Amino acid sequence: MSQLEYLHGCNNKRRKRSSADQRVFRFKSFCEPGYPAEFNGPFGKNVRALLEFGHMENNQNSNNGMISWSFQLEVHRHRPDHRVFLFIIEEPIEASICRYCKHCRYIGWGQHMICNMKYHFVVPSKETAAIASTCLSCQNNYCRDGTILAARCGSNSCSLVELEGHTLHGVFHCNGFGHLLCVNGLEMGSDLSGHQIMDFWDRICTSLRARKVSLTDVSQKKSMELRLLHGLAYGGPWFARWEYKFGRGSFGVTETMYQKSIHAIQNIPLCLLFHHLAPLDNYLPIIFSRYQALSEHSLITLSDLFYFMLELRSRLPKEASPADIFNPKILLETSCRWSPKRVEMATQVIVEALKRAELKWVSRQEVRDAARAYIGDTGLLDFVLKSLGNHVVGKYLVRRSLNPVTKVLEYCLEDVSVSHENLMLVTRVQLAKDILYLYKSTLRERKPPMAGPSSTISIASRVIQDSKHLVKEFGSYHQNLPPKNKFGSDNELIDVFCALQLKDKQLMLPYELVQVKGTMNIAEFKMLVEKWFKDMYLGLNGIVIRSIVNLNANDNDFVSGLIEEGKDVVLEVGICHDIYENSQNQGHGFIECACGTKEDDGERMVACDICEVWQHTRCVRIPNNEEVPRIFLCDRCEQDIVLSPLI
Repeated sequence: MSQLEYLHGCNNKRRKRSSADQRVFRFKSFCEPGYPAEFNGPFGKNVRALLEFGHMENNQNSNNGMISWSFQLEVHRHRPDHRVFLFIIEEPIEASICRYCKHCRYIGWGQHMICNMKYHFVVPSKETAAIASTCLSCQNNYCRDGTILAARCGSNSCSLVELEGHTLHGVFHCNGFGHLLCVNGLEMGSDLSGHQIMDFWDRICTSLRARKVSLTDVSQKKSMELRLLHGLAYGGPWFARWEYKFGRGSFGVTETMYQKSIHAIQNIPLCLLFHHLAPLDNYLPIIFSRYQALSEHSLITLSDLFYFMLELRSRLPKEASPADIFNPKILLETSCRWSPKRVEMATQVIVEALKRAELKWVSRQEVRDAARAYIGDTGLLDFVLKSLGNHVVGKYLVRRSLNPVTKVLEYCLEDVSVSHENLMLVTRVQLAKDILYLYKSTLRERKPPMAGPSSTISIASRVIQDSKHLVKEFGSYHQNLPPKNKFGSDNELIDVFCALQLKDKQLMLPYELVQVKGTMNIAEFKMLVEKWFKDMYLGLNGIVIRSIVNLNANDNDFVSGLIEEGKDVVLEVGICHDIYENSQNQGHGFIECACGTKEDDGERMVACDICEVWQHTRCVRIPNNEEVPRIFLCDRCEQDIVLSPLI
């Protein structure tokens, strides 16, 4: 029974009951230490241990022959119907459409050898689950070659691995290096927020002992680039709260350039910036005044202003309906027998009557009599008059006071839109509008570009936006060793860190954690390490370990007498196949761009038709919204042609 069918709302009751028999895990604590198990081995072994708790899916056809497991996760304990599914899909190299990983090349891991296995971690969205479920239920032969599917989902495959738009999609190579491919939170229709998804992903990576994980940060909010917005306000991207840092820049951007750009844009003085922009935009000083009055500290730099505005949002009350915003205290009255719509109408009538008094004090009876011309229910009017005292309605504060002479209740309106009290009334909607306006006014490139601070912002913003490849290092295996220093029982396994040195190139592959028994002799140990690396890397199928470089040992010596827990062992091997992630340039030959880029960084490129050197289209002044010309000559070749003598 496929969980995709259950997730998409399958109407077959028998199938629903069988799905309910699957173990349900708590989403918020899944992969916390000990839940569902302790994972103390290397990454690949830990994944296989986790799969023992999953439900094996009978849907090889929907995943192009790959095997998948599902985990049912309960998001809220008090809402058992609110569940999501995590699918772990095993992708052997022989089932891959392309054996080379473009994400490894983009982040700079092209020197890594190609692994024999990948693991995809997918939380489908409602849309991707529906597509996969529809294709799974289709038994027509045409679906297998993509004819029908192309009409349904615009793709040539119904594999979860290839669909886009998941709530979460991450992929790991079996050596523990991975890539977070997408996170789609509430704004994309998910029932989970971006923070919930990232916390979940981070627990998985930590628990399974991932090594490094990369991501390409293209996250936006209301057309604002979050890596630029958060870089300005917090000094790093949105993902920095999960310790993702600069990994690699595009267009020749280095980490030093990135850090200097962050520092430069954060320290732009507001007084200098507004001096240049205020003549063109008189709303910017209003925004600054509004939030400076709210802040307990002086807002001196552009970073100060953005930081305060972003932090203020979490302190503002959540807004519900327009009626709630108009008069929240009245509508929260549980004993009120009138509908919110009638209360709002009576409130508006009373406020309009007070406005006609031109902000003067008016007795309660006069207000009541004026409102009765529109509202005949005197009980409703009495209720609203009682509730309105000293509450805000729109831009007015309705004041109520007892006249010390006449001893009569009186009302008046105070326009607080021009006073500092109004600043305490900023709503989330207004704050969001102000942030977006400030972002567009200060951070968007201006054409023609302006001098002064605007020029600095333009250059720094471009560098920050070109720094979208991020990496988190989860720590080496060495840092996560259990507290053991020597072999225990004969059957007890200890962790040994092994690396291969290729004699012909003197290249050492990343250290791998191999668990061995002390009863083994060195010959058996070398055979075990051989098998470990053969199972992990595609290019090492035929390797033979010749010797141990940093250990003087004979084949008959026992491991327990020579190798201790956590020992680094370097083993020398003969010639192996050069199957690295960058072995095939995927259409890019020799790269040499004017920006300094010499490796594929994932940006659009064009090759010269004469010298066949690849360059960024942006660097050769081809706009992103224009197609690459059919014939392209780089500046150097074009100049050579111009200077060449006519024949």
